[in-house]
Amino acid sequence: MGERLVRVARVYADERGGEGGHRYVLMCLVALQDPGLTVFPTHRLLTSLTDDQRVALRDAIQRDWEIAEVGAGELQPEAASDGTIRVGYLDAHHQRPLMLTLKDPAIADAALPGMPEPYRRLDTAVLEALVLEGALGMTEDDISHLHGLDYARDTEQARSRVESGEVEAAFFMSPTPVERVRDVAAAGVNMPPKSTYFFPKVLTGMLFNPLT
Repeated sequence: MGERLVRVARVYADERGGEGGHRYVLMCLVALQDPGLTVFPTHRLLTSLTDDQRVALRDAIQRDWEIAEVGAGELQPEAASDGTIRVGYLDAHHQRPLMLTLKDPAIADAALPGMPEPYRRLDTAVLEALVLEGALGMTEDDISHLHGLDYARDTEQARSRVESGEVEAAFFMSPTPVERVRDVAAAGVNMPPKSTYFFPKVLTGMLFNPLT
């Protein structure tokens, strides 16, 4: 169950007060060591940019990232075992598939002061700090309420939305290794939003908790 749903359940239980079924939530627990457990990536889509934001985005990419052209089918990077941060990039204007590689881990360290090392090696965290918040000026509220931002679970879906002009650009993320999720949790911090799309998913909608 996602952290947000847990928070909602807790708030509801506190509002109802007292004891009862509202104090309990159905959950499914899976061992991190399960060989069938996988984390799929969730790609980031930019839905609206001002002229100033477009300039800031271009400057941030040129400053912090090494840029290489790739094939359209190579936009989703593989998870790097050495901690290298790579993200695919495609925008609706140029429509040139690019692979962005962070020039130096020190850039991530400076952008995420006070965060543990496993967190500073997450592509989602680095992209959020350097691009979404740093270059584009998005706030945590903007990110959580999808102001100028959207997500895609599938690489082809993200590509088609950019190529059709429905969104302005897409950042293609790599799948987060389960071990990295464990290390971040052991360091006492939460993963960035939309970083843990665990698969397989448990079927939902079969059982309901009565609210009255």
